[in-house]
Amino acid sequence: MKVRRIAAFLLAGILLAYCCAGCSDTAKKEETPTTITVWHVYGGQTDSPLNDLIDAFNQTVGKEQRINVQVTSVSNTNTIHELVLAAANGEPGAPELPDLFVSYPKTVMALPDDSILVDYRDYFSQEELSAFLPAFLEEGTVNDRLVVLPVAKSTEIMYINQTIFDRFSQATGVTLADLDTWEGLFKAAEVYADWTDAQTPDIPGDAKSMFVHDYYFNYFQVGAESLGEDFFQGDKLAFGPAFQAAWEPLARAALRGGVWLKGGYATESIRTGDSIVSVASSASILYYSDVVTYPDNTSEEITIISRPCPVFENGEKLVMQRGAGFCTVRSTPEREQAAVTLLKWLTEPDHNVEFVTRTGYMPVTRAAFENELPKAIEGLESAKYASLYQAYLDTQANYEFYVPPQLESYLSLETTLEDQVRSQLALGRQDYLGAGETGLEQISAERLQAFREIMER
Repeated sequence: MKVRRIAAFLLAGILLAYCCAGCSDTAKKEETPTTITVWHVYGGQTDSPLNDLIDAFNQTVGKEQRINVQVTSVSNTNTIHELVLAAANGEPGAPELPDLFVSYPKTVMALPDDSILVDYRDYFSQEELSAFLPAFLEEGTVNDRLVVLPVAKSTEIMYINQTIFDRFSQATGVTLADLDTWEGLFKAAEVYADWTDAQTPDIPGDAKSMFVHDYYFNYFQVGAESLGEDFFQGDKLAFGPAFQAAWEPLARAALRGGVWLKGGYATESIRTGDSIVSVASSASILYYSDVVTYPDNTSEEITIISRPCPVFENGEKLVMQRGAGFCTVRSTPEREQAAVTLLKWLTEPDHNVEFVTRTGYMPVTRAAFENELPKAIEGLESAKYASLYQAYLDTQANYEFYVPPQLESYLSLETTLEDQVRSQLALGRQDYLGAGETGLEQISAERLQAFREIMER
């Protein structure tokens, strides 16, 4: 009997120790946070608004829910595109995919298997998704799956060197309102060319360009669609009447010297005073200088203001949307949920507006636009940024955001068109300087025909 008691006591001790060990393991497991990794493009590795917000998340919601977010790369979208494809294809030396990475739909379309990405409809309710601007979600939908979630978007904005424009306006009567339509803008560019040319009567043909566009592909694409015509025909361009309607005012102004046709970004010709009005990505506000430096090394402080993108007189108010989003890689339920928790936090109106107003982007939900952004504008110290965000509000209130199609030929068409529009119009400018005003319409038609033949090869 005594032996049995001792045995029972020992067995109980062993079971108690085992249970305590199990409790200890469980406690440790509960205390260990779920760690997820992120690749993004917002800022630098040591100076990033998104990194700052992620730190705030880790110290609040992350701490409460035992989630730790680690930023393992801050790069650019092209580099991330290449690294993601290398990892997905199992290339030697490729890094392991992070839990979250910034991506455009083109990256998803290039994946060997896009089922490696989470469909956000599995994690967001319909009510939660309805808070986003529909076009932003539409762009992130690939093969009927929402795989690219917007956290910050950009669009196209018109930037104006108001300092020089005011002088031009006072001398000619052209107003800012004249720039609201493409027709009005290009007529103003012709007037500007004449005005600047007349300032040096001893040097004929030295007109300055008023206007520079960073993305002619978007000008023609959104323009044609806004006029009720398909821009694409299969994997090529349609070249319908709307395309010609967009070509003619642009070509006329360009041949007469009012449009900047050299390469590079619009910020450069604005910085040197070679042009004073541009249409470019709203995110490029970071690179618009408040000082113009002229060829003779003199400089002048200027005021840059922003306005919504021009539209055609008979067209809808349609504007390009730009900007990448976040993809979540399938892993474990815990890591996927942790990634989604971060994304939901980042897209809450107050956090989202705090993020985008530090990076030059637009928020992604209606509540952020309507409730948080107006308050944030009042607190902005920079008049240049306040002007940009007011233009954002006007754009969101009055325009529809255009969602480009997901075509395999999209990038090659874009690259060729950008090069050839500038090239053909530059050749036309030289022809115009030789032929004079009487040859303008014929030169415009010839350059359009040459351009079309190249695009249809």
